[in-house]
Amino acid sequence: MAVGVMAMSVLAPPAASAAKRPDSVQQGLNALLRPDGPPAALASVKDRDGRTRTYTAGVGDLATGAKVPRDGQVRIGSNTKTFTAVVVLQLVAEGKIDLDAPVETYLPNLVRGEGIDGRNIKVREILQHTSGLPNYSNYLGDDVRYFEPRELLDIALRHKADFEPGKGWRYSNTNYVLAGLIVEKVTGRPLAKEMDRRIIKRIGLRHTYFPAPGDATIRGAHPKGYYQDSPGAPLLDVTETDPSWGWAAGQLISTDSDVNRFFTALLDGRLLPQAQLDRMRADTVPAEGTFGPGARYGLGIVSKPLPCRNGGLYWGHGGSFPGYETRGGATDDGRAANVAVTMQLNDEAARARVDSVVETALCR
Repeated sequence: MAVGVMAMSVLAPPAASAAKRPDSVQQGLNALLRPDGPPAALASVKDRDGRTRTYTAGVGDLATGAKVPRDGQVRIGSNTKTFTAVVVLQLVAEGKIDLDAPVETYLPNLVRGEGIDGRNIKVREILQHTSGLPNYSNYLGDDVRYFEPRELLDIALRHKADFEPGKGWRYSNTNYVLAGLIVEKVTGRPLAKEMDRRIIKRIGLRHTYFPAPGDATIRGAHPKGYYQDSPGAPLLDVTETDPSWGWAAGQLISTDSDVNRFFTALLDGRLLPQAQLDRMRADTVPAEGTFGPGARYGLGIVSKPLPCRNGGLYWGHGGSFPGYETRGGATDDGRAANVAVTMQLNDEAARARVDSVVETALCR
């Protein structure tokens, strides 16, 4: 079979061969659309020279059969955490927040629970997920409604700490709700406005926004997002949903290209002074159980090894939200790739397949 393929490639005119064979990223996206997988996939890839290519695969709306909008908006979930961490670190650079100060400094008498005391938890530890705070989203159930940030924190504080601050690592959305509350306390302004002013407008993310309270829609062109209760069950359209339960940990809406632009600007030093960017990347801890082999979690950003011939790392985060899953990141030499699929992925193998498309794009 290999010999046959080789012979065909020699005999076929170059233009015809290129027209018939999709590139490796398109092939990867197509492969994600398994019978048990998402209805659609989107990607944006930026090469070292700044050229961007966008890709789509699948069906954007199962009810109408509509195409997937190129570079459509999706809910980017926990990529929001990196945006929140950037705002915190900007305030560190301005002398308004100290990474080694206890949370109590900024939110007095607020963080208390079984084995939980804000006087013993550092700001650094909430950005790094080493605080031991329980994850409120484990206790939300199917309650889809508007949540105030303080309400999310209160849900977490009804449960005992996972471990003593600084004595372990466990991914918890509660950490970033606290980070958002600190931003609001220090600035006296809503987190959404600070994020918009300090990041979104600053680097020209034209398709990225923090939904207002009660806004369950996605403003721009977008593929529908779906939820599957169990393998083989019908796919339910969950595109319109109140995202407030994610808040500073996961509420943003964006596009693959905007996410690439954000991570590229961050690594280029356009969002943080060098000292804070270095700290963000240096204060890492192993996070393989959540983010895959070799992954390390810093201050709101994840490093992962690349399987390229020359090795290297890429920096990003990824996000999981009902209806959508996003994976991607950027390298220090300007490459960036982000992939979104239109179903939240709940197993490691499915997420690894999306990661593999990202790595293929970054290693080309």
